[in-house]
Amino acid sequence: MNGAHDAGGMMGLGPIAAPVAEPVFHEAWEARMAALMMAAGNVGGWNIDEDRAACEAMHPATYLKTSYYEHWLHGLEQLLKTHIPKQPVSPTRAEDVWGAVTGPGSYRREIMGQPKFTPGQIIRVKMLNPPTHTRMPRYLRGHVGEVIRIHGAHVFPDSNAERLGENPQWLYGIRFTARELWNRSTPDVIHADLWEPYLEAA
Repeated sequence: MNGAHDAGGMMGLGPIAAPVAEPVFHEAWEARMAALMMAAGNVGGWNIDEDRAACEAMHPATYLKTSYYEHWLHGLEQLLKTHIPKQPVSPTRAEDVWGAVTGPGSYRREIMGQPKFTPGQIIRVKMLNPPTHTRMPRYLRGHVGEVIRIHGAHVFPDSNAERLGENPQWLYGIRFTARELWNRSTPDVIHADLWEPYLEAA
């Protein structure tokens, strides 16, 4: 999805003034919002990719002038409209939330077949503009990079966000130069983790 959330690499937004020490929550309602999202997610049964897609669905003008936890609030409202259980359910107990949030988990999956690309191979990020959730940054589309590593197969977020199944795909670590992305004559590079369906041989 092309939205205001995908601001990586965009110019004209000014420098990011990172605070020296920032609290986890700026206001008490933000802590309650985080707890509510965790508890409601256990009941509603949605996955993290659906959660991200719901947050991204906020109108771009509103998204840019609201805070992180306001995005969460919008996402929760959207998810509850579509996933509210038809039958009564047992609420998540307060003492169970922390264990659910911090428990070990992984989106890595075992799949048949071999990766299409290998370390050292030059690839190009496909020029795609999906109308739904994607983890393919807009500023990388159409650009050439080098495969640095293979992370194994992981749940494919584009599919998972639409409840079309996990559809695990190979995930690669790709290195891009600043010259390739922004025509900057510097030695700087960035690394991005990208799923196989986003890539093609250069």
